[in-house]
Amino acid sequence: VQLVESGGRLVQIGESLRLSCAASGRPISNYRMAWIRQVLGNEREFVGGISGEGTVTRYGDSVKGRFTISRDNARNMVYLQMDNLNQNDTAVYYCAAGEPPWTVTTLLTGYSSWGRGTQVTVSS
Repeated sequence: VQLVESGGRLVQIGESLRLSCAASGRPISNYRMAWIRQVLGNEREFVGGISGEGTVTRYGDSVKGRFTISRDNARNMVYLQMDNLNQNDTAVYYCAAGEPPWTVTTLLTGYSSWGRGTQVTVSS
């Protein structure tokens, strides 16, 4: 499955932003999907994950209560709604897909297909 992220841009502290991930190649309804971010020079960080049917979600501690992951399997799309952004959210955000049997995992090794990322910059 091929993944292409979009929606990243420069925003101000406290603003909201929605990222999109367009999948192609095969239906993603059987895939767990995730958003993972990376600051240059740092390790990649799990942001949020969602099960194939969208019934199970998990979030990284730093974004709980502020970010929401969702999916539209009919459109082969995954989204990340980010609210109350702060400067620590500045990063490249990647969309990733993983095959069964896991439902959702925070382990980055559980995702085998990755997009090229989209840059989110939060400025004061």
